[in-house]
Amino acid sequence: MRKINPDKIGVKTQTLKGFRDFLPKEAKKRQWLINILRSVFESYGFEPLETPALEYEEVLLGKYGDEGDKLMYRFEDNGKRKVVLRYDQTVPLARVAAQYQNDLPIPFKRYQIQNVWRAENTQKGRYREFIQCDADIIGSSSPLADAEILKLVLDIYKTLGLSVTIKINDSENFKNLNKKYVAAIDKLEKIGESEVLSEMIDKGMASEDAKKALKELQEKKETETIKTILSNLKRMGGKINKISYEPALARGLDYYTGMIFETVAQGSSGSLCSGGRFDKLIGLFSGNDIPAVGFGLGFDRTIEALEEQNLLPENNISSKVLVTIFSQDLKEKSLGVYSFLRNANLNCEIYLDENAPFPKQLKYADKKGIPYVLIIGPNEVKENKVTIKNLKTGQQKTITQDEILNII
Repeated sequence: MRKINPDKIGVKTQTLKGFRDFLPKEAKKRQWLINILRSVFESYGFEPLETPALEYEEVLLGKYGDEGDKLMYRFEDNGKRKVVLRYDQTVPLARVAAQYQNDLPIPFKRYQIQNVWRAENTQKGRYREFIQCDADIIGSSSPLADAEILKLVLDIYKTLGLSVTIKINDSENFKNLNKKYVAAIDKLEKIGESEVLSEMIDKGMASEDAKKALKELQEKKETETIKTILSNLKRMGGKINKISYEPALARGLDYYTGMIFETVAQGSSGSLCSGGRFDKLIGLFSGNDIPAVGFGLGFDRTIEALEEQNLLPENNISSKVLVTIFSQDLKEKSLGVYSFLRNANLNCEIYLDENAPFPKQLKYADKKGIPYVLIIGPNEVKENKVTIKNLKTGQQKTITQDEILNII
């Protein structure tokens, strides 16, 4: 392939800050995770949903608090309509639930795996475009729905082999606190108690009142709602020892109305997955409250945690074998073997240049991580056989065409 010098055509080859390319090796890891998530979601009866990348500004604006509004990608399209790039998938879900309420089964159990966009200050683990994975139950106020959401999260990370703890709380614990103080308490684990108290005081609370409010909050016992949810979870087979009641756990978003939770992995910092109950949000669109509970899974954080603990597959190779072409004269023989393998549903490819020297074809297979190559030269044709070479060990042997399937 002819190489192009970008300096000579005036194009600087780089991605926008906060945006990423994923070459095949990384893209395969991500696809592997997506496939597992889909499998677990659907095993619980959750169905896929996709929504547009763009929504009307009025649909999303004001639903995430002041910080969320600042981080939205907002602009006018060519038709002078005020639009916003999808900021999360919960508010679009609320819009869908209101718009199609007569067409959806109730409860409506959906999962959604799509990109979202946020104008973040980029740093490690924070990007401006990233995949978000959500699962939500719409139309059920039963604690059974809350319990199933928790069970689903536990099973996702069990399937991935990642040991996690779910920190759980009830937003009822904050009913007597102004939201500006809750926003400070939300940072408790990140900045520590003294800094939280300092922020509460800065926002207008007297020093002793701030200390008392935080202490009383930290000493609150499980609410009846949380007790019922955990009782249901236990009966569903969920491991209660994976649940930790945290009465000071707060969520920065404005729409939670009951259970709230976040998921952390042992040996890894930051939340992997968070969510809760949001019974008032859909009513902003439908005119009447519709109960809902669910979560958003941090896709990149989960990938990072899996990498830290060496839980990602190492050899996620698409092709199992490369059929080489020895020469122009023997191309038809190679094509025949390639056709045989494709008809046997074996992942394989043929080298797409019949004039390429054999070392170049081997180098191609090695660079892609293809474990085997097939050689069909004059001797192999004469004996009606093929030579199979294991690129990892360097060993090779001559076999019949049918024997290829037994080896690979």
